[in-house]
Amino acid sequence: MARTVLHLSPHPDDELAGAPATLMALRDAGWRVVNVACGLGRPAQHQRRRAEVEEACRRAGFELLVCDPPLPLSAGDDLAGAEDTLVELLGQLLPDLAPALVCAPSPHDAHHAHELVGRAARRALESHPGTAPPLWLWGVWADLPFPTLIAPFDRARLAQIQGALAAHASELERLPLDRLLEARAIFNAGVGAERVHGSGIAGDPSVELAELLCEVMLTPSGWQLGTPRRFDADAPLASPSARPIGWWLTAESLHARLRRETAGG
Repeated sequence: MARTVLHLSPHPDDELAGAPATLMALRDAGWRVVNVACGLGRPAQHQRRRAEVEEACRRAGFELLVCDPPLPLSAGDDLAGAEDTLVELLGQLLPDLAPALVCAPSPHDAHHAHELVGRAARRALESHPGTAPPLWLWGVWADLPFPTLIAPFDRARLAQIQGALAAHASELERLPLDRLLEARAIFNAGVGAERVHGSGIAGDPSVELAELLCEVMLTPSGWQLGTPRRFDADAPLASPSARPIGWWLTAESLHARLRRETAGG
């Protein structure tokens, strides 16, 4: 039976903006990739953006689940309520899908909707102690401070990602995500090995493009970082590193603190 990775997208297009090369590599290695579209933008956009994410997932070879109704994730919405709703939904999906891996945005990704989904993923996994799969975090709007995985890929993979991303035509008119993906991948290829393994580590000049992820694992002693390594789609899972990370994972983000203090002022 194929193992499942459950991917959480705050918005349509995040399935191809967060860690698409990693997800496609898992897909090619026989994994079932299930993408949850948590929100569909503003209500007037729902129909168009649902059609776009359906086509994007078809091109990417991902299964798609859309929250029904889509979560309200705009800045002025009831974000606490949306987070609780997502935690409840994940509480149902985790036993049903039994994923070997969950992938989500970082709870410190400097975007209120991304951080909400990252917190919900952490909370949902905490409700399944002893059986919680690893959680792989990606960043789009803020850098990951503790990456543990470097996932190299090539230009052919980038073309596949951009071909699927092109289905999100309305969003690409607003934001050049295709250029962002390439620029980030080039940067990660240059600094990724040192960021994952430590200062002074030589990079691999054959790595042209790469994604970085932060693996966190819920253990009996709490959240710990995963073992620093190069991603291998044929053997993607490893043991925790005994480096506690719950203090960061559960902390209020700088973005959330600024929003709170600004609103309080």
